[in-house]
Amino acid sequence: MIKNKWFVWSIITALAFVTNLAFAGQKIKVVTTLPDYAYIADYIGGDKVETYHIVSGDQDAHFVRPKPSYAMLMKHADLFVTTGLDLELWVPSLMDMANNPKIRSGQIGYVAAYDGIDLLDKPSALTRSEGGLHIYGNPHITSSPLNDKVIADNIAIGLAKISPQDASFFAANSKRFKDEIDTRLFGDELVKLIGGKMLTKLALSGNLIPFLQAKEYKNKKLFDSLGGWMKEAMSFRGQKIVTYHKGWIYFLNLFGLEEIGNVEPKPGIPPSPKHVEELVNKMRENNVHVILSANYFSADKVNRIATKVGAKAVIVPFYVGGVPEVKTTFDLYDYWITHLKEAFSN
Repeated sequence: MIKNKWFVWSIITALAFVTNLAFAGQKIKVVTTLPDYAYIADYIGGDKVETYHIVSGDQDAHFVRPKPSYAMLMKHADLFVTTGLDLELWVPSLMDMANNPKIRSGQIGYVAAYDGIDLLDKPSALTRSEGGLHIYGNPHITSSPLNDKVIADNIAIGLAKISPQDASFFAANSKRFKDEIDTRLFGDELVKLIGGKMLTKLALSGNLIPFLQAKEYKNKKLFDSLGGWMKEAMSFRGQKIVTYHKGWIYFLNLFGLEEIGNVEPKPGIPPSPKHVEELVNKMRENNVHVILSANYFSADKVNRIATKVGAKAVIVPFYVGGVPEVKTTFDLYDYWITHLKEAFSN
C-alpha cells in the first residue's frame, strides 16, 4: 500500500516537472483591455510574453462591443490586464463568454491596473442626472506617466505569479521602465540630484515646482536642473483649458493646467446647443484659447466650438497606437506635450 502511494506521488511529481518544463518553453499569453497596458506588458515581459489588446488606440474604451473574437483571446490568456474600475463595463460579458476561471478578478491571472493609484475626481453624490458617472473615481489613469509607473509594477507582479522563475527579470524591467519615465518626466540631471521617488512624491502632492524654486544646490536653484516633459510643459503651466471629456484630470494635475469646462455637459452626454453656448461664453470670460480632445470624439464639434472663440483645437490620440507615429507610452506623452506647446504658443 505504501509502495503504491509513493508510486502515485512520483508520477504526480514527474508530471508536474514535465508540465513546468513545457510551460517554460512557452510565452505567457497576455491579454489587456487598453493598448497602453499591452505596451507596458511587452516592455516588462520582453521575449517571455505574447501580448494582445482589445481596445484600439483610436477607440473610446467606454464603448466596446464584446465580440466572440475577443472572448477567444481571453479564453486562452494566462494573464488579463484591465483597469479594474468602471471604465471597461463590457469586460464581465467577455469574461462569461471566455469561461477562463484563472483570469477572473481575484485569481492568479487577473491584474487590476489601478491598484495603488490615488484616484481623483471621486463623486460626492451618485445620481442618474450626472451622466456616465464613475462611482470609484476617474478611471482614465493612463493620462499620467506617474500612474504608468504603478501600472508597470502591477503588471510585473502579475507576470511573476504566472512565471515565478522569471520574477527577477520582470522586476528589473519594471524598474527600467520606471527609471525611463522619471528621466523623461523630470530630466536626467534632476533625477540624479533628488531621485525619482522623491520627485514623484513632490509631483503627486502638487509641491514639485514650489520646492524646486525655493531650494538650491551648490548655489544653483534646483528648478534650473528641471528637464524632460515637466520643463517643456512649463510653457503652458497655469493656463486654462477646455477638454471634450473629463478624461485628462491626472495629466492636467501633473502639468498644472486648469480645466474650466468640458464639451460634454456630463460624462457620456452629447453637448446640447444650450450647453455649447454656455461653454463658449465661459471660454470668452476666462480667455481660454485651447480645447483638448481625444481623436475618437467628433472633430467637427470640437472645431466648431474652437472657431466660435478663436481657439485652437488640439485633437490627439488618447492611447498608444492612436496615430501611426505613437508606438510607445513615451511617444504618447511626447505627442501631447508637443501639440499643447504649439497650441498655447499661437
